[in-house]
Amino acid sequence: MDVGGGTDYNARVPQADVNLTHHFLIAMPAMADPNFARSLTYICEHNQQGALGIVINRPLDMTLESLFERIEIPLEDRRFAGLPVMFGGPVQTDRGFVLHRPLGQWQATLPVKDELGLTSSRDILQSVASAGEPEEFIVSLGYAGWAAGQLEHELAQNAWLTVAADADIMFGLPVEERLPAAMQLLGFDLANLSGAVGHA
Repeated sequence: MDVGGGTDYNARVPQADVNLTHHFLIAMPAMADPNFARSLTYICEHNQQGALGIVINRPLDMTLESLFERIEIPLEDRRFAGLPVMFGGPVQTDRGFVLHRPLGQWQATLPVKDELGLTSSRDILQSVASAGEPEEFIVSLGYAGWAAGQLEHELAQNAWLTVAADADIMFGLPVEERLPAAMQLLGFDLANLSGAVGHA
């Protein structure tokens, strides 16, 4: 996991017992980091060592078909050929990650919740290409990583809104509808948010 610039966030941030695994992070309008402006991130793991997530609404200029050509996996199941590959975050952008449901049995999977997992091994892409399974998935290049205490610090700075994730938003909606749908879980529209929310 990328731990950034080595800042000791623990020295400044009280460690609350908050676990944002299986939550959405919604970037606030004032988010300055271009990697995360207007982003919706799904948190796959959050513990005392830090957090890991996948941005699920930032498509790259790449389809699944072109990715599979690049990694030399023949795409036999053409249903998914035109699906966009996501910019999952600024860490390890040369590596592929697959957010998927159901969990299945793969070589390198981080179970997230119930039947949802994050897999980084090639076997799941081979299964998508040949058998079309799992049917519900998001492929990303890269991920978002936070060092211990870093995400808590950003939350204290009002960089993010958080809400319990809905897998149907991730897998059932087109990319451009995911962020507005996540906002609806909170009961308001992103356009109505001020960049200064939470600052006196």
